[in-house]
Amino acid sequence: MYLEIVSPEATLFAGEVKSITVPGINGEFQMLKDHAPIVSLLQEGKVKIDGAISIEEDYESRFSKEDGKTILAINSGTIEMKDNKIIVLAD
Repeated sequence: MYLEIVSPEATLFAGEVKSITVPGINGEFQMLKDHAPIVSLLQEGKVKIDGAISIEEDYESRFSKEDGKTILAINSGTIEMKDNKIIVLAD
């Protein structure tokens, strides 16, 4: 499935992933391939990306690694998934 993470400054990541876990306003939830379409608000927390991903050098400092997953800390945001494409708008 294809993931795109966009901040007000730039597109931080775009590429294929195995799964993503996000901090929804009603709790953390995970999305895998063929997940039902969804739009949700995100709260402060960690976006956890599973998969062998490559991050542009300019944005590497925003990401970290934890338990084999790539982590992006966010303050808030929105997520949309449809047809195996996920877009995260993150602050």
